[in-house]
Amino acid sequence: MQHTIQGSSLGDILERVLDKGIVIAGDISISIAEIELLRIRVRLLVASVDKAMEIGINWWESDPFLARRARTLEEENKELIDRLRRLETVLRDRYPETASLLAATTPNPGAPRVPDRP
Repeated sequence: MQHTIQGSSLGDILERVLDKGIVIAGDISISIAEIELLRIRVRLLVASVDKAMEIGINWWESDPFLARRARTLEEENKELIDRLRRLETVLRDRYPETASLLAATTPNPGAPRVPDRP
């Protein structure tokens, strides 16, 4: 009686997993008397960069800690928000009648918005 085991190296297995991708998903819930106290959702994708981009996952391109361009865009965005706040302040000071318009078009103080032109 002979047993043959087809051997695969760790490299072969890793190459197959990265080429095809693998998803691991799970939920952990802790409850007492039917009252949920804690829920942890775990979603893990293991794939090559090429495979991830193929399925539409590319978060690292816009992560400011990983992409220089994203950092630049984040800094520009902060500068533009500051400029917009200063412009709104000048408008309110010089033209008090615009205060209600500016307040109506600004969703919250932290996110100023330029009113649409009619």
